[in-house]
Amino acid sequence: MIIFNVTAIVEEKIQKEFHHFMHHVYIPAALASHKFHDAKLFKLTEPVNEGVTYCAQCFANSKQELEDFRNEHLPNLQELLMQQFPNQVLFFSSVLELSNPL
Repeated sequence: MIIFNVTAIVEEKIQKEFHHFMHHVYIPAALASHKFHDAKLFKLTEPVNEGVTYCAQCFANSKQELEDFRNEHLPNLQELLMQQFPNQVLFFSSVLELSNPL
């Protein structure tokens, strides 16, 4: 299993709007790509930082599905996020792979 993790540090004044956007636009669009079989949004509670930190995790079955998503769908979603929240959110992404017992 591959997890595409997008971390967003959000200004407190827009956190409700951002939360709504992620649940009603970003995650549904990611799932509609058919590259992920599940997606969840988490709010970071520790450590406490400036702003509010959210992590969207999208679950793929393979690295190829993730790569396809990055090539075919991610640029449009990134553009939409930048238009919706200009200079109000800091984003970075990471990829995790399930590590099974040896």
